[in-house]
Amino acid sequence: MYLLYLDHAGAIEDPSQRHFVLAGISVFERQTCWLAQELEKIASRFNPADPFSVELHGSPMHGGRGEWRRHPVADRVRALSDALAVIAKSHPTNTLFAAAVKKPKDDPAAAVNLAFEQVCGMFDRSLLRKHRQRATQRGIIVFDKATYESDIQSLATDFRTVGHQTGVIKNLSEVPLFLDSKASRLVQLADLIAFSCYRFYESEDSRFIDIIKDQGSF
Repeated sequence: MYLLYLDHAGAIEDPSQRHFVLAGISVFERQTCWLAQELEKIASRFNPADPFSVELHGSPMHGGRGEWRRHPVADRVRALSDALAVIAKSHPTNTLFAAAVKKPKDDPAAAVNLAFEQVCGMFDRSLLRKHRQRATQRGIIVFDKATYESDIQSLATDFRTVGHQTGVIKNLSEVPLFLDSKASRLVQLADLIAFSCYRFYESEDSRFIDIIKDQGSF
């Protein structure tokens, strides 16, 4: 089973933001524990007594908001970079997926549909390729619960039954699942990936996406 952890970056309702990004990492089920442990080591730098209380969250880490305000900029940026670098050290079957959509001015909410269609289609095709290589696996998409849950559940159901522009989704075992990001290091990693992509497309800042670009479909 492959689990695709996804999160978004960019606010649909904010007219000052030009892009909406949906991005994350596809992980074979036996790889989740190792990735979570590596991310836990990074979180422990900021609270060794209770690393679970530290949420790795791209925008607050980069901007120094909330609990991150008391930590030096250099430490925050290094932790963000090191968390992304964990991906490069992980199993080669772990793959990144991302879609960056320029929000239509007349209907910015359509960007959610477009981004989900693109990422869902890429993930489904990757599972189809594995099937043709005699490595058949099914997939499940896991989101942060704050990621437009009702819209995405409806889209996912339609993609599995009616289809989308490029076909019907055939290799997913279930509609997307939604987790609290505070409880899942893998959802937090998806947030960091989405943040990295958003910084590149919205601000032409390639510092973070350069760390992960060789392991994904962007």
